[in-house]
Amino acid sequence: MEKEFKKNLKDIVLSVLFVAGEGIEKSFIAEKLDITEKELDKVLDELKAEFCDEKGIHLIFFKNKVQLASNPQYADLISGVLNPIREKSLTRAALETLAIIAYKQPITKLEIEDIRQVGCDYAIQVLSDQNMIEVVGRKDAVGKPLLFGTTETFLKRFNLTDLAQLPDYDGLLERIKVIETGEEEKSDSLYNEFKLPEEEEIPGFLKDEPDVQTVTGA
Repeated sequence: MEKEFKKNLKDIVLSVLFVAGEGIEKSFIAEKLDITEKELDKVLDELKAEFCDEKGIHLIFFKNKVQLASNPQYADLISGVLNPIREKSLTRAALETLAIIAYKQPITKLEIEDIRQVGCDYAIQVLSDQNMIEVVGRKDAVGKPLLFGTTETFLKRFNLTDLAQLPDYDGLLERIKVIETGEEEKSDSLYNEFKLPEEEEIPGFLKDEPDVQTVTGA
């Protein structure tokens, strides 16, 4: 079994990086896979050599973290593919994600996805890029996942003095479900209450998070 594990170690590490979707500390990977950092570095060197040059996916390193990233030389082509998708569905995805963060903050990406039952990496990147949300801490749980909360920009954008002025959460989620089933016209939906800008730039990866304090989750 151990021999098989060592044989597949490169693929295992690649899978971890793919699922993580963000930078992950090398020491944490080594600890959880019960391997030495030297063994991990050997595997990462192999992956870096494999994912480079013209390949669509590259391996990047920063602050003792490692992450999978798209090849920057394909940025314009990637934008050409993602722009139409974003124009059709991103506003709704960003809206739902923002509503969940507003009511449930501080909240992790995984917790948001548990509620929405769909990935939210792209929506989080857009909202972060627009300064609607920010990293407010790390949850006291395995992996110390980032916790997100809304910003003053969010309050100003929706003309709110504080979060207490938000409408009822359960009622809001019910209206979101109605929108998703197509039973309600767009003109009479949450788009009128929470409208994001029509023009949005394609966001990059979340910038290195600032120094944040550890927040103990419930």
